[in-house]
Amino acid sequence: MIDLQRGVVQGCFDAGGVLGRTAQLVERARSAGVPVVWVQDHGSFAEGTNEWALAAPLERGVNEPLVRKEYRDSFADTDLADVLGSLGVHHLVVAGAQSDYCIRTTTQTAAARGFDVTLVSDAHTTTDVEYDGVLITGEQIVAHTNMFFDSLRYPGHRYAAERHDQVELQPDR
Repeated sequence: MIDLQRGVVQGCFDAGGVLGRTAQLVERARSAGVPVVWVQDHGSFAEGTNEWALAAPLERGVNEPLVRKEYRDSFADTDLADVLGSLGVHHLVVAGAQSDYCIRTTTQTAAARGFDVTLVSDAHTTTDVEYDGVLITGEQIVAHTNMFFDSLRYPGHRYAAERHDQVELQPDR
């Protein structure tokens, strides 16, 4: 679960829906014995502030790892790889914000590092942006990110973009 913090999701496309679907996914994972790992941006938001906190209704479980990051790639200069290794994880299910930055960068890096990855197609979000005079809506960015990731291919690995209620959750061990 990447950057689903109050300060990150503010103004994002369908933020309330994404948070609700993510909460359902997290509860399903916990019930299935699948580890839940939280990644939070602490470069843009001071830890412990209102903006740094997870957005409701999300709550990190007492024993669930927290990875603090400063860059868009959740693997860059963090202990995420070590955390995943200690949990025996080989398949990542990714939800979070923002689709065009942290989600896309982290899923691409995970794929390149040899993880199987499922991007939860209805549980990531971002804001509208303007680039070079062109408005790109958050909804368009989410759709493009899903399309990009659903067609990603690396030899010997599985990638998919699936809705939160269609994602299969099974422990890797």
